[in-house]
Amino acid sequence: MDSKQLANIAAKACDDKRGEDIVILDMQDVSLIADYFLICQGSSERQVQAIAREIKEQAEENEITIKRLEGFEQARWILVDLGDVVCHVFHKDERHYYNLERLWGDAPQVEFSFEQEG
Repeated sequence: MDSKQLANIAAKACDDKRGEDIVILDMQDVSLIADYFLICQGSSERQVQAIAREIKEQAEENEITIKRLEGFEQARWILVDLGDVVCHVFHKDERHYYNLERLWGDAPQVEFSFEQEG
């Protein structure tokens, strides 16, 4: 599975838990950290945790190792590191403050699709 497919799986997991304002940034020519950043938000701590949990479960179902999961208890900004894809799940109040889209403004946004294979 390539990193773009992994980003799409993570985006679908966000969408499945009604994550809002889902954005995928192509980081390949911008940073060595990851190929893609996925950014989304939830409207409560509980929803932010549900989104992060769904990303983790979908990754594991696709035999992707979770490198790191941080911030789950506070649920203000949960980072789910899938290796080539790093997911940032924000509480809506925190997202505007950190504004990663502006911080990584050189990275183009990627269209994603939820089409099922097979």
